[in-house]
Amino acid sequence: MSMQLERILHAQGFGSRKACRIMIRHGEVEVNGEACDDPFVELDVQNLTFSVRGEPWQYHERAYLMLNKPGNYECSHKTQHHPTIYSLLPYPLVARGVQCIGRLDEDTTGLILLSDDGQFIHRMSSPKWKVPKVYEVTAKHAIDAVQIKALLDGVQLVDEPAPIAALACTQVSEKVIHLTLAEGKYHQVKRMLAAISNRVEALRRIRIGTLALPADLAMGEWRWLTESELQQLNAAEKITNPP
Repeated sequence: MSMQLERILHAQGFGSRKACRIMIRHGEVEVNGEACDDPFVELDVQNLTFSVRGEPWQYHERAYLMLNKPGNYECSHKTQHHPTIYSLLPYPLVARGVQCIGRLDEDTTGLILLSDDGQFIHRMSSPKWKVPKVYEVTAKHAIDAVQIKALLDGVQLVDEPAPIAALACTQVSEKVIHLTLAEGKYHQVKRMLAAISNRVEALRRIRIGTLALPADLAMGEWRWLTESELQQLNAAEKITNPP
């Protein structure tokens, strides 16, 4: 597929078509390492690389990202007490409308996905698909076999009509467990730990579906999903067929 250069920049979040045209005319855009001042040149977008004001970029029809969320960041554009996770992304990604897929509490860290693909966001966040998510939970007090059994059997939370059970619960150490959930209710992990007379001291999401938080993705960093990772996530939606 080919597109005019100004349309490409506009689609990637670099501003209005007029603003993109001006940047190109002013020599601020390079295509495949060479200066290009023609906003109307037709380019094949497959594997297209370009730079704007010296910053390299690659064309992506849709944005699929992962972020290692730090603590004390909010998953909202309109924050109240802490900076937004969107401040960790380049402006063009924010301008093109990427949204986080399911929110993490401000003090929760770890894997979060972002996209501007509405269908993908729905598939990954809708409760009916029940995509499993794994959390590394550090508790205040030691966790014993009785408490783990309670989490697996189901605990009753305030304002919930029925007990909620974890899909899996693996003990890592005396105070650390890996808890797998298929729902994303408000403060769910913290409320579940409170229901077994314990308390969450630290919480980190380490997996969504079959996609694990990469060990080399530092706190606060983001990157594009690879094609293989995207296929893993799309496969996760088939774990439970929706009604």
